Amino acid sequence: MLEILYEDENLIAINKPSGLLVHRTSIAADETVFAVQSLRDQIGQRVSPVHRLDRPTSGVLLFSKREEILPLLKAQFMDRTVEKTYLAIVRGIPEIKEALIDYPLTTERSNKKQEARTYYKVIAETEIPFNTTGRYPTSRYSLLELTPETGRTHQIRRHLAHLRHYIIGDKKHGDNKQNQFFETQFLMGNLLLHAKSLKLKLPSNNESLLIEADIPSHFQKTLVDLEF
Repeated sequence: MLEILYEDENLIAINKPSGLLVHRTSIAADETVFAVQSLRDQIGQRVSPVHRLDRPTSGVLLFSKREEILPLLKAQFMDRTVEKTYLAIVRGIPEIKEALIDYPLTTERSNKKQEARTYYKVIAETEIPFNTTGRYPTSRYSLLELTPETGRTHQIRRHLAHLRHYIIGDKKHGDNKQNQFFETQFLMGNLLLHAKSLKLKLPSNNESLLIEADIPSHFQKTLVDLEF
């Protein structure tokens, strides 16, 4: 059963588990379980995703229950009036504790550069007595809160890779040595990126709605393992 975070006559939001695809895709042709179909079967009603989360990312995922409402919701994302907040555990500790990453990203298909901005804030730091780099006797990590101002593909993951503060568990844009260490030492292979909250306007009355999702068990376990 999917965890339902919010539901009314127009909307429904779930806490998407890490590893669950939003919908069918040619990239994972053999996959048979998707959030769209699972939620439809769970509530007995057709739903349409308003936005997307990467397969390995957990957290708030919003759906429309009515086709006529879907364009109104998508418009808020296009107009960048939706406030999205993420949590991530990354390698190292940024020297600047709060900053805006303003770094254009190229599209995967056309290779054109697009503006991309992500605000981050360090909310916790830790250091553990393990040599994961071969250079130092200890390793440091940070828990970041991130707010993307734009919505490019893999934006947060690519922005943090640009800073060399790779998200732990990121197989595509991350640090393979770190990923292998976490899999061996902590039996943790998930991407440690979680969509914590989503704030938008209700299409029915224009009132603000804040939807929040608790962090998953693998994320919580890593916080304990790293002694944050």
